Amino acid sequence: TLETRRGACGTSLITPAGRLYVRNNLPPPDVAIVANPDAWTVAVEGVRQPRTLSVGELKSLGIETVAAVLQCSGNGRGYFPSKPSGTKWQVGAAGCVIWSGVPVRQVVAALGGLAEGARFITGTGGEQLPAGVDPKSVVVERSVPLKELDTALLAWEMNGEPVPHAHGGPLRLVVPGYSGVNNIKYVKRLAFTPVETDARIQSTGYRMTPPGTKGDPSFPAVWEMDVKSWVNGPAPENGPVKAGWVQIHGVAMGGTRALRRVDVSVDGGQTWHEARFVGPDLGRFAWRQFVLPMRLEPGEYMVTSRAQDTRFNWQEEVTPDNGGGFLNSGWRAHAIPLVVA
Repeated sequence: TLETRRGACGTSLITPAGRLYVRNNLPPPDVAIVANPDAWTVAVEGVRQPRTLSVGELKSLGIETVAAVLQCSGNGRGYFPSKPSGTKWQVGAAGCVIWSGVPVRQVVAALGGLAEGARFITGTGGEQLPAGVDPKSVVVERSVPLKELDTALLAWEMNGEPVPHAHGGPLRLVVPGYSGVNNIKYVKRLAFTPVETDARIQSTGYRMTPPGTKGDPSFPAVWEMDVKSWVNGPAPENGPVKAGWVQIHGVAMGGTRALRRVDVSVDGGQTWHEARFVGPDLGRFAWRQFVLPMRLEPGEYMVTSRAQDTRFNWQEEVTPDNGGGFLNSGWRAHAIPLVVA
């Protein structure tokens, strides 16, 4: 588990692989699997002509590229007052990367189309499972709604290079706009199923439950990300800044929707000022960098931001506490102190 420091995120749009957070639910398979990535295979089920395909074969079926935020479901967990168990991520369990691979819809078309009754896309990771336990209790296997068929990828490339082992190479299922756990690393099986998987990570884990409540399928699944933003700089760990013009900058994302605007506050949300997007717009799944130049006098400030998507949904002020500490997007919790000398 590795988190990117807030001040190390930089002001460029794309997150380099070496600066992207790392999170695994199980120990990864042997690193030798990336030595010959084209030989990795994935079994495709729930189609009219089910079969196992190698990465080399997938490359003949089509290519698409998408820029998307990859964010751990627990990013921001460290800000919840109930202190839920798990890694106490702040903002560093997220990055924006460029994925390249074959659209899942083209794989389906090449295999004769969907079988009858498909309602979910279910991906299974290729991690080595521990011996002596029920596989369904530990396997990384997630189901997402079939509507994501139009945007999901089987990706073999990240930021212009083969997907690194730490980030799911040789092959990763990418579901743009969905939190990290749904983007299956080392994907070994892709099934189109009538129901969600009964694996524990889906049925009871990664559910939006009230604090102190055990998860079960009646609670909402941790799927789509919410509109969210945060300020990356000036970062508190870099100490006071000089009075005068200060460039307040950060990132904003819309989940599955594009962004409309971002506002910044230096007084903890009492007053707001519209920031400016900088850099290229790489599509609705990518984040946008923003900046607000402000002339600040010596003193202490509380800096935060709030984003709005194209459907006029504002980033919420406070995300309700939940048992797993998932999907915290509240702008008040993400505020940072700034000392101007």
